[in-house]
Amino acid sequence: MIQLTEEQARELDAPESIAIDPRTKKAYVLVPEAVYQRFRSMLDGEDDIVATGEMVDRIMAEDDANDPYLEEYQSYTRQEQK
Repeated sequence: MIQLTEEQARELDAPESIAIDPRTKKAYVLVPEAVYQRFRSMLDGEDDIVATGEMVDRIMAEDDANDPYLEEYQSYTRQEQK
């Protein structure tokens, strides 16, 4: 396990936390462990397509519930459809 410095920990507040390996210049996306665990079973082939779809729906619902701009965005898209 790697212990982050204070500067590195502040970077986690960015919308997309990306770490660059200075040796290889490869980019890595940092995600919270809970998110990683959700996708791990899918990557290991333990989930079927239905379970994966349900998981994606659940994650998106959680994101929508915490999005302060969602209602405003939805009102714009409804206006465009008319």
